[in-house]
Amino acid sequence: MYRIERHQVLPISLNEAWDFFSSPKNLSKITPENLGFTVLGQVSEQMYPGLFIHYRVSPIAGIPLKWTTEITHVKEGAYFVDEQRVGPYKIWHHEHFFKEVDGGVEMRDVVHYELPFGWLGRIAHPWLVRPRLEEIFSFRMKVTEALFGAVTLT
Repeated sequence: MYRIERHQVLPISLNEAWDFFSSPKNLSKITPENLGFTVLGQVSEQMYPGLFIHYRVSPIAGIPLKWTTEITHVKEGAYFVDEQRVGPYKIWHHEHFFKEVDGGVEMRDVVHYELPFGWLGRIAHPWLVRPRLEEIFSFRMKVTEALFGAVTLT
């Protein structure tokens, strides 16, 4: 099992941060274009436990894949969790935390993931999968900085 964790301080209110990041409609705004990310079908304005979100994504060589996540936990203004139900990972568990701090809101992402294909997945991780995930999270942090004037912590 692998882990990625990122922190940012957003110089906005907790309500503004929650409204933006808990809306599935904003996912495409913080995802690199070269990922070919598209939300499929209608999606709710508000997040709730049991919400399924269907996407098409092309993470490697432009090959399109379907990805479905379920919102499994939501505590308004504090956190939400999405878990992959169908997609490229064996396991994908993504926690999003929000906390008021001096100067705004600290946002923290924690992702636990496991790759399919056994030893092939382990070989692909350091040179293909991890760098791609790092690129995606770096892009999200840069876009967040542009939108909100955020300060990247780690």
